[in-house]
Amino acid sequence: MSMTYQETMEYIHSLLRFGSKPGLARIGRLLELLGNPQKNLRFVHIAGTNGKGSTTAMIASVLTTAGYKTGMYTSPFVIDFRERMQIDGEMIGMDALAEQAGRVRQAADRLAETEESATEFEIVTAIALCWFEASGCDIVCLEVGLGGRFDATNIIEPPLVSVITSISLDHTQVLGDNVAQIAYEKCGIIKPLGITVTYPDQDPQALTVIMQRAFEENNTLIRPNLSAAEILSSDLYGTVFRYDRFTLRIPLVGRHQVANAITAVETIGALKSRGFMITDANIMAGLQAVKWPARFEVLSANPFMILDGAHNEAGVAALADNLKLLVDRDVTAVVGMLADKEVENSLRHILPMCKRVIAVTPLNPRAMPAMDLKAIASKWCGSVSADDSIEHGIRRALRESGEQDLILIFGSLFLAGDARRMVLQWKQEGSL
Repeated sequence: MSMTYQETMEYIHSLLRFGSKPGLARIGRLLELLGNPQKNLRFVHIAGTNGKGSTTAMIASVLTTAGYKTGMYTSPFVIDFRERMQIDGEMIGMDALAEQAGRVRQAADRLAETEESATEFEIVTAIALCWFEASGCDIVCLEVGLGGRFDATNIIEPPLVSVITSISLDHTQVLGDNVAQIAYEKCGIIKPLGITVTYPDQDPQALTVIMQRAFEENNTLIRPNLSAAEILSSDLYGTVFRYDRFTLRIPLVGRHQVANAITAVETIGALKSRGFMITDANIMAGLQAVKWPARFEVLSANPFMILDGAHNEAGVAALADNLKLLVDRDVTAVVGMLADKEVENSLRHILPMCKRVIAVTPLNPRAMPAMDLKAIASKWCGSVSADDSIEHGIRRALRESGEQDLILIFGSLFLAGDARRMVLQWKQEGSL
């Protein structure tokens, strides 16, 4: 079935109405109709609550630097839908996306005739796998969408390495209301006789489950040693640290990003034990070259503006730690969150550090209305206002902030994507 890029995007977005349904039967049948592209690919599979995207991007960057044709599948996107599937750091082309979507749609239509319709995430996952196979990828860094056990990505053959990043409370209505239950779902990606790498500073409840599942599946479990990572310098544009025999620079800020980076380093070590040829120079260059927007990203130096996609308690707590690098500046926060997140628990970490807060409503059906967010924010900050429009909220922040102030935009990746697009356009037009 031939489609244009515009028709492809309309088709994908029309699938939202099917929501998210657990289970691997539909994606398995869909991929069968497509010739099982996943069976011709090798994977690093990454699950977790926070840090999945950063860790995936770091592993992929090192593999690309080492000369391997490397697919990367992540979600959600920040600016462009095509960010979700990349090869060697380049997004899928519009024509390639339309071509693979046409293939998948044909199979999905056949599936719908006899069984229930595939979900949006299943369709997008199938498109990515078809593209990675058609492009001849040597390896794919595959980020889980939600959970792990019943996530559509878990249809793959046993991966070369399973990676479990930081686990905390998120999506509790789907995954369980305590960290141990959530960890059990994430550990669904651990397969028999494999290698599992876990985030070094894991919640003790989560670590217990990871160790148990790794033992049950007869996995080698690798846990990096965070105390062996010595931060040498850190500024708004990155972190230099020593770990093992390496002195590494990452263009990301915060101790949690150092923890993600050593998780990536240990994953690369595991791949080397599987026969991949990766030098120390590849590791250092790959980590330094990683690109991951909306993670304590300096959007503008004048006015000083930072964007962060932190959207749950652990992410916002890490953001609050990073803010300590900027102790001499008054902070105006533009905040928008989804109503199904731990809003109160998240905001208490950071709003006491803010001089003023502007609540906005992200463009998402699950968004918390700005006025509701304002009521919660008022518990921790004396100056809180509300704007339904993200643009009006940022413009208000620009008007009300002094030259030495910091404007911090955070609370949801949906907010981050829209805000990033706006601010970069204003810079280009010279209207910032």
